[in-house]
Amino acid sequence: MTSPVLYHVADGVATITLNRPDVLNALNADLMRALREAVEQAAADEAVRAVLLTGNGRGFCAGADLADRAAGSGGALADSGTLLRERYHPIILALRGMAKPVVSAVNGVAAGAGMSLALAADVVLAARGASFLQAFSKIGLVPDAGSTYFLPRYAGEMRARALAILADKISADEAHRIGLVWQVHEDAALHEEAGKLARRLAQSPTFAYGLIKQALNESLDNDLPAQLELEATLQSRASRSEDFREGVAAFLEKRPPAFKGR
Repeated sequence: MTSPVLYHVADGVATITLNRPDVLNALNADLMRALREAVEQAAADEAVRAVLLTGNGRGFCAGADLADRAAGSGGALADSGTLLRERYHPIILALRGMAKPVVSAVNGVAAGAGMSLALAADVVLAARGASFLQAFSKIGLVPDAGSTYFLPRYAGEMRARALAILADKISADEAHRIGLVWQVHEDAALHEEAGKLARRLAQSPTFAYGLIKQALNESLDNDLPAQLELEATLQSRASRSEDFREGVAAFLEKRPPAFKGR
């Protein structure tokens, strides 16, 4: 049986590939279980210093597999809240919380929870032919898996409301224009460019990246004094790291640094 998620480590990068191409990598129980295992494995592996998340075939992820949900519950759709808490939330929280940079390479459609999954990465790249769709309201649902958190913070509240309520598909270029995507690449070049970026991150001061993620995550709920104190606390930790000592030494010696991620 073909694995619904492919996992490969090379050059310090764990590449996690959604692998149900015949259904545009729609999220069923097996894929979600395998994806959670892959994300947790990448987070725990000291040899992994960056993560690249992408999809196999024509799509990144078409969102929840509604046919799978109906078939698994005798024809009646299972409670969505329970599925979210058990399957989706642990993955989104793990991607945001792991002390390693995560890149998503959106190679085709990213719809519904598939769009949420893409936005959970730290850096989002997209193929020019990719598209993004908050499909939830089309079937009478509320955006989930983090979309109502990510959208207003990345694109602004007015755009978030329009994307969520109207559920119009937008192109990769439009997603880039409104702040949902960092870079757009030609379709044939996406995976090469995403791999290049992930390898660059894996050779960088990844200990500091973990602290940066923590600072940015907490900034969304902190007032300015609290955030200033958090910055000071995290900077104390960063300044005691091997990476900081190596960075300073390399600067003074006028040579490329060799960061170890610690």
